[in-house]
Amino acid sequence: MVAAFSEDLARGSQDRAAVVGRGGRAAVDLAWIAGHTRSVTGQHCPVGRRLPMAFDKTYDVVVVGTGAAGFATALGAVDEGLSVVMVESTAKWGGNSAKSGGGMWLPNNPLMHRDGVGDSRTEALTYLEATVGDEGRSTSRERKEAFVDGVDDFVETAQKHGMEFVRAAEYADYYPERAGGKIGRSIEHKPFNLRKIGTWWRSSQAPAAMPILTGDVWLLGRAWSTPSGLRRGARLVFRAVGGLARGAKLAGIGAGLTASFLHIVVVKHKADLWLESPLEDLVVTDGRVVGARVTHKGEQLTIGANRGVMLAAGGFDYNRQWRRKYHGIDGAPSGAPGNLGKPIDIAMSHGAATELLDDAWWGASVAATSASEPSFIVGERSFPYSIIVDAHGDRFANESESYVDLGHHMLEHDKVGPYWMVADRRHARRYLRSYAMDPRAVKAMRREGVLFKADTLAGLARLIDIDPARLAATVQRFNRLARAGVDGDFGRGNSAYDRYYSDPLVHPNPNLGPLEYGPFTAVKVVIGDLGTKGGVLTDTDGRALREDGSVIEGLYSAGNNSASVMGRTYPGPGSTIGPAVVFGLRAARHMARDR
Repeated sequence: MVAAFSEDLARGSQDRAAVVGRGGRAAVDLAWIAGHTRSVTGQHCPVGRRLPMAFDKTYDVVVVGTGAAGFATALGAVDEGLSVVMVESTAKWGGNSAKSGGGMWLPNNPLMHRDGVGDSRTEALTYLEATVGDEGRSTSRERKEAFVDGVDDFVETAQKHGMEFVRAAEYADYYPERAGGKIGRSIEHKPFNLRKIGTWWRSSQAPAAMPILTGDVWLLGRAWSTPSGLRRGARLVFRAVGGLARGAKLAGIGAGLTASFLHIVVVKHKADLWLESPLEDLVVTDGRVVGARVTHKGEQLTIGANRGVMLAAGGFDYNRQWRRKYHGIDGAPSGAPGNLGKPIDIAMSHGAATELLDDAWWGASVAATSASEPSFIVGERSFPYSIIVDAHGDRFANESESYVDLGHHMLEHDKVGPYWMVADRRHARRYLRSYAMDPRAVKAMRREGVLFKADTLAGLARLIDIDPARLAATVQRFNRLARAGVDGDFGRGNSAYDRYYSDPLVHPNPNLGPLEYGPFTAVKVVIGDLGTKGGVLTDTDGRALREDGSVIEGLYSAGNNSASVMGRTYPGPGSTIGPAVVFGLRAARHMARDR
């Protein structure tokens, strides 16, 4: 063993895999005996760095979590020639990213340059200042600049390794009328052939495999009511059939994005990915994080990290105790059930500062039932012939506004609710309603008091325990505004973002349609979210910071595990995953430089 390791040590980085394969406790002991000049992977250790003697395995980079932030870190690691292991606490990989729309809001990106779409660093930063503003250290000017300046590196690195991106060219920033606002800054992965990852697909967190793009969704919502929607629906069918004819199993949105990441990092570059391997603690030596303690296949293991540990394990979406403490509600999350906040808690126990724990990527969701999870709604609430009312039957916000704004308005108005989306029959007949696609879910909604139908508004009001006269007054006023084409109460339909999810055949305002024809429906709406957005405070390279601003050497955080550079808002489609991948890659670059 001594001779074999000595040969590997002499070869250095030429045979990194061989060293790691024979690593473990004996190898680390030998490295210690050799004077700590090299790690077990053949890479030089930083001056003064001392690794513990009892690691079961050692890698250059340990990534906790398997969402977009974790995969971007791993992508950067393999691009730099570093060894990496990804550990996932649950039996499914992909996190919230796999369940998401998969879009990445990346202003001034290379695809925009290619298409001749005007954008610039200055405009991107102007827009971020106009929307995000100053919400603490996580939203500092330096962090905003680091995000914008890291976009090109992420896109170009991902493409170099085989990822294929397209622009969501029609998707507007969520505040396009503000200074620096644009349309078409979001990018996403092309539908990906899942056969390339083999049996890994079986353990994906993604709910299904469909060759859909976010650029399809806004039109598919009206696939049987407008010519443009019908054409887009036909394109989706042809895309699916074409994939099957080629022997491909295509997946778009979050499923395709995370599968492509896994294909590059795990399949092509042979990085390790361990499922059911929760982080138990960090290993710290002389104030530096040098490893992680995990439970893997029922065994307690200590993993050495020569370059750093990345915490990218999501937020605390499903931690009811934390939700009540920081948000004041139980929450109705749409993310991955394994998001319990333990890695954030562990980082805090080692001195990491936190910000934005009281916030989330809020929105409106149809209430859960015994047959369905909360269903995050976007287009459904923006299409004509519908309104959202509170428990008294009053409108309280622009139903078509950015989902994070609507979520904040719901929180400010009444955390308890209930809220109801009330619609006439045209809403159900003309538009795709994601929450009503599964007949079993619809039956459960009716049985469990989530969905009601009545021939008259008065009858519907009585079913949902609202004063019929008050609901009638609300609808009458809204109908007058809809016919005039101007929502004088809340400005629905005024923004280009509002009109992204709308019906161009409805005049004079494509977001407004009077509620006139029964039967009428009411679906219970709750305060939902796409994940929590508060966590570990980090610098421009994703390094964890203490409260006094000093760096916790060797510890990094990104994605929903960290405090978001987006502060308390949501500048554009993909503002969760965009910063996650940029800061994940920036962290990997820093680890590679940290010799």
